[in-house]
Amino acid sequence: MGHNYAKPLTPEQKLARVLARVPADWVVAIEREGDAGLWKASAHPVDGAGEWATGAADIASAVEEAWRLNRDALA
Repeated sequence: MGHNYAKPLTPEQKLARVLARVPADWVVAIEREGDAGLWKASAHPVDGAGEWATGAADIASAVEEAWRLNRDALA
């Protein structure tokens, strides 16, 4: 068995990777959704309004989905 398998990212590493993609002048908002333990996030330019990504199991997934929903604002 080979020893070159990639080690999965920790939640902290995944969040850092996602936040590195979001421009520094964008607003990032993260909230917990009720009692379900799910997360929602929005990432958008300061002068704009972004869509919320909802129903994520962890913060990094919520921010990543919000980035995907709103990154067209860069164009």
